[in-house]
Amino acid sequence: MKRIIRARAPLRISFAGGGSDVPPYVDERGGCVLNATINRYAYVTIAPNDSDVITLRSLDYGDSVSYNIGDDVPPYDYQMDLAKGVINRLKVGDLRHGFELFTHADCPPGSGLGASSTMVIALLAAFDRWLRLGLTRYETAKLAYEIERSDLGIQGGRQDQYAAAFGGINFMEFKRSETLVNPLRIPPEWISELEYSLVLAYTGKSRLSSDIIADQVKNYADKSSDAVDAVTETKALAEEMKRLLLLGQLSDFGRLLHEAWEIKKRLSQQISSPFIDNLYAAARSAGALGGKISGAGGGGFMYFFAEFDRRHQVMEALTSQGAEVVHFGFSDSGMQQWIL
Repeated sequence: MKRIIRARAPLRISFAGGGSDVPPYVDERGGCVLNATINRYAYVTIAPNDSDVITLRSLDYGDSVSYNIGDDVPPYDYQMDLAKGVINRLKVGDLRHGFELFTHADCPPGSGLGASSTMVIALLAAFDRWLRLGLTRYETAKLAYEIERSDLGIQGGRQDQYAAAFGGINFMEFKRSETLVNPLRIPPEWISELEYSLVLAYTGKSRLSSDIIADQVKNYADKSSDAVDAVTETKALAEEMKRLLLLGQLSDFGRLLHEAWEIKKRLSQQISSPFIDNLYAAARSAGALGGKISGAGGGGFMYFFAEFDRRHQVMEALTSQGAEVVHFGFSDSGMQQWIL
């Protein structure tokens, strides 16, 4: 087949519960997370050809890796490793003809929007369509988690893979060997109001999430009582914020984002910084009811809840501190794949 295969998967923001989906906490105590996918995506394109060469290209970073069919996949060296991991797991090298694979994401590296996991989902979705694997969304998310965490050794939790696979606003429950994705049935007008109330801003600071997560895991392994209590508290907060969303009590939801941020900072000293603290204080002074950093922390994107008459003041305050306000919307579709 010489037609082009394309796939995409949505990035996400996490409201509460992050950290409870990370081992060993999730294996011992279970976790839950409230998150939502947005209209920013990771894209993968596969272009089959008649050559005997497989070429992997990143359109964002200019990375390129090529090797011949029948050869081993090149070793992991931070050059197209996510694609290599998927190809190794699916044994794509057993094909009899070559192809070019291209990746692109609607966000910078270290964004806190789950970009790495989302890219693995998009890669699996593209190969699933091309090779007719018949993977379900649950199977795709589980496989993506295994590739990242086991094959590539990237530390992290489980929420990103399932968010990208399913899409929408979800309450996720995690146990040692089971994940349940519960889509929230929220009236469209409430979703539109929540979308209008949230201000998303890029801090301009990228970070390596696995380092921060490793520090969180260490704090848990050391039985740091404050860190353990913080994870348990953010689980309870995810439950309460889910309830508020379902009832349409959005201002109360926004206020709890402030509590979620205060709890999150207790997981690791690397989650915030003087710059992030100043950014958050400026947004609050301008009228934000609450907000938090998305993802592991340390940089990337932050978002804030502001009533409609304070929204512009919050945006101006963030811009004055050096952040870039980014307009976005929610996405209710998960991974998608199509043929051109």
